[in-house]
Amino acid sequence: MEQPAELKFELPDNVIALIPMRNVVLFPHVLMPIAVGRDKSIATIEYALQTNAPIGIVLQRDASVDNPELNDLCLVGTIAKIVRHISATDGMQHIVCQGMERFQIKELIEEYPFLAARISRIEEISQPSTQTEALAVQLRERATEILSLLPGIPAELGHALQTTRAPAQLADIIASLLDTEISEKQMLLETIDIEERLQKVLKLLAHRIEVLRLSREISERTKEQMEDRERKFLLREQLKAIQKELGEDGDHGQEIAQLDEAITKAGMPPEIEVQTRKELNRLQRMPTASSEYSMLHTYLEWMTELPWRLPEEAPIDLNLAREILEADHFGLERVKQRIIEFLAVQKLKPHGRAPILCFVGPPGVGKTSLGQSIARALQRSFVRVSLGGIHDEAEMRGHRRTYVGAMPGNIVQGIRKAGARNCVMMLDEIDKMTVSIHGDPAAALLEILDPEQNSTFRDNYLGVPFDLSRVIFIATANVIDQVSPPVRDRMEIIDLPGYTREEKLQIALRYLLHRQQEANGLHPHQCELTVAALDSLIANYTREAGVRQLEREIGRIMRYTALRIAEDAQLQVRVDASDLDTILGPAKYEHETAARTSLPGVSTGLAWTPVGGDILFIEATRVSGSGRLILTGQLGDVMKESAQAALTLVKARANELDIPVSMFEGIDVHLHVPAGAIPKDGPSAGVAMFIALASLFTNRPVHHEVAMTGEISLRGLVLPVGGIKEKVLAAQRAGLQTVLLPVRNQKDLHDVPETAKSAMQYIYLETVDDAVQAALCQPNYSTVPEFKLV
Repeated sequence: MEQPAELKFELPDNVIALIPMRNVVLFPHVLMPIAVGRDKSIATIEYALQTNAPIGIVLQRDASVDNPELNDLCLVGTIAKIVRHISATDGMQHIVCQGMERFQIKELIEEYPFLAARISRIEEISQPSTQTEALAVQLRERATEILSLLPGIPAELGHALQTTRAPAQLADIIASLLDTEISEKQMLLETIDIEERLQKVLKLLAHRIEVLRLSREISERTKEQMEDRERKFLLREQLKAIQKELGEDGDHGQEIAQLDEAITKAGMPPEIEVQTRKELNRLQRMPTASSEYSMLHTYLEWMTELPWRLPEEAPIDLNLAREILEADHFGLERVKQRIIEFLAVQKLKPHGRAPILCFVGPPGVGKTSLGQSIARALQRSFVRVSLGGIHDEAEMRGHRRTYVGAMPGNIVQGIRKAGARNCVMMLDEIDKMTVSIHGDPAAALLEILDPEQNSTFRDNYLGVPFDLSRVIFIATANVIDQVSPPVRDRMEIIDLPGYTREEKLQIALRYLLHRQQEANGLHPHQCELTVAALDSLIANYTREAGVRQLEREIGRIMRYTALRIAEDAQLQVRVDASDLDTILGPAKYEHETAARTSLPGVSTGLAWTPVGGDILFIEATRVSGSGRLILTGQLGDVMKESAQAALTLVKARANELDIPVSMFEGIDVHLHVPAGAIPKDGPSAGVAMFIALASLFTNRPVHHEVAMTGEISLRGLVLPVGGIKEKVLAAQRAGLQTVLLPVRNQKDLHDVPETAKSAMQYIYLETVDDAVQAALCQPNYSTVPEFKLV
């Protein structure tokens, strides 16, 4: 090894060579190994070895500084003596230093090849006191305690602490052993007062003891858990061996692992995940041959496949929504406007409580397809839940898992099918649910549709709450009166009464033709169905509020065309109105009002039905008898009362109607409503019955192009009725030209499409006298036959 060059100078007594340390604090009375690599620090070591002079160990404030100045050094350090020196092959110098006493730097001296400073030595004035001795005793006890908490501590260290009596020396030794921040060690080095230094060391030592105790507790707890896990593993392996010997193959670890992974990925709320894992542990301990095993396995599959996480919702584009609604539906302007308003509110307040829309109307008017359009506009998944015929509450809330074959309710099944917790769910045929001994399924809907409750909806099968608050529910019904009032109160009713003849023609041209051509394997150029043929099809072969029957008839024409093209591939078929009789047979419907009302005693009424409006004929005749009123045609109690009131009103107004009183003597009046197999009821036939009886007794026929609706009172007032829009559309479909309405129903014409409103004349009735004047033809006395009783 190359020997260092001999230095030719010596330092004054108050000047010392320094070694700045980056992260080391040396205390007096402590031996410590130190490694240095900087040139000036190596020069300091060479000088000290040659002159046997002490060195100054001082802490550097900023460890990143390579050539520290006075401001970069802590001013208090420790004078040390080099006990041993070793030179490494990598250029590093290793020394073992013995701390001697504290010093304070006054200034740095630049004229030496190493870092040197003028210092003043700090003498520790030891004044033994009772407080100091007590602190030293307590410090020694705490130091012994911390040595017991640290593993691998040599016994000599404990013996050295017990034999050290000087409080200052004890404090420095223990401070050097503390595993604490370097700044705290420097703070202890700079604390000159012995009592204060003892208190600070005690405080740091107490904190360190608490940390070590907690660390030992955690280590012991972890060790116990590891031992418990190993014990359970061994027990499971033994259980598998026992089950294998018994012929019960318990090797279903792969299934358990898959379920465990699925539970982790499902994103369940913490409390639900805890419950699910408890069931998984039960399944793991259960033999596969057990009857409960498959049931519990199915339950866990349901829990893991439900969409617990809320997916990211796409922004709502109102222009795109309008385009979708216009592309999917013709007409229904008010309905589409309400849907756009609904979507606008969803856009402005995505997490608000959306209203439950309920589309009410006859079959075939597009209720379900409107829900699909809403789902497309929201860019969410759509699922349809059919409620028709449900009579068991468990179909909504799910069966309890104690039953064999138990399953979740229709709502949870729909959520799983949709795969999203914010889907659009169509509750179809909500008016077709019935009450039975198994409960009221409509009562379960109260919780499902209530935004105050459905965030914690509890399915009996799942047994845990599931959040339905982000599901957009849309209901459909044919007759809203058959829905229970509490359920109806939770929904916003939107009526879809039906289509006019012109709207049906446009729907057929835009949608139905293309759909049926595609369904029957035809190209547009192979079959041409003229507008005249479609118009005749609508007028003579269908009479409905929707377009389902119209689509069926178009399908029949397409199948006829497909047969001809299959026989001759080059054929192009054109179907006109004159061809319908050959393809579909004779017309199913005809405008029979003129033939029906050509004789006195027949009037045309308007009726509301669950499948839309319709017309009905009321026929009256008289025969010899005892003054009875005979009613036929399956009339309900309300219509029977209307007929009795109409006859009484005709008798009361005999003078105004120029009816001889003798005409009511010795006769029976028979009032019949055709289509006797169909039950009929309701108050809206009062005006039509009165006009039929007035026509009979005055011998004045009713205008064949006139239809009427309204309820009557014994004072002759015409009272308002419901279903005006459906009835007006039915009158238009039947080819009528004039409709008699109660004057208080005039406001209801606002909902009638303009095409239907402008196609007919409307006469408003306050009393039955207005109806007589508008409906009855003038008498032709030259043709009036003589009335004789038989």
